Amino acid sequence: MLIHLSSWPEIEARLKTNKTVIVPIGSNEQHGPTGLLGTDWLCPEIIAHAAERQDDGLVIAPTFNIGMAQHHLAFAGTISLRPSTFMAAISDWVSSLTRHGFERIYFLNGHGGNVATIEATFAEIYAEWSFLEERAPFALKLVNWWDLPGVHALCSSIFPTGHGMHATPSEIAVTQAAYPDRIKTADYSPKIAPVGPIRDALDYRARFPDGRIGSDPAQASPEKGQRIIDAAVPALIKDVAAFTNEVVPD
Repeated sequence: MLIHLSSWPEIEARLKTNKTVIVPIGSNEQHGPTGLLGTDWLCPEIIAHAAERQDDGLVIAPTFNIGMAQHHLAFAGTISLRPSTFMAAISDWVSSLTRHGFERIYFLNGHGGNVATIEATFAEIYAEWSFLEERAPFALKLVNWWDLPGVHALCSSIFPTGHGMHATPSEIAVTQAAYPDRIKTADYSPKIAPVGPIRDALDYRARFPDGRIGSDPAQASPEKGQRIIDAAVPALIKDVAAFTNEVVPD
């Protein structure tokens, strides 16, 4: 069930049997000269929606598609939130979903730059309950799609060199599988991009002129992307089920 394509009575009825919701979350930022700007939110959305098509018991929230991308702002099209704004927005999503009765909120993330702030938000949310000397009536979980069991190993085997850290061939391939009419090409120079620290936007643009970090996205293809999606979907379904059925001690 996709929340944004459902009516409120449908969600209310589903909550009687399923109190877990998956929130695809990512970022809208440059991904090199050929990567789609939405790559980091498209990948978790693609995987979550594919999982829902296999298991219609899953509930998928609308995609949280703007994240922490200040270091990419020197590239046109990037949209970023400040850490404080991002934390406030995540908190409001959690408050909204838990108010309706969801008790397990599973964030499927597609942008490494989001991780620290999402985890800090979880800590802030739990702290409120701890200071009240009450147990939170819900649980939160964050998983990067590439960390789903078996996915990272598969990506490493498909792309043993030139995988890199940003605008990776694996994430580009996932978007190519879902949007084959949006595939773009370029002559990369160098073939594998340099690596280095990530700081402010102008420093990033100076270090990584075309936006890539350590990657060779030319290796991507829709076929490779579909292999990654096919591995991620059952892993996601299994992990969400384990989260849903997690035993909470008295």
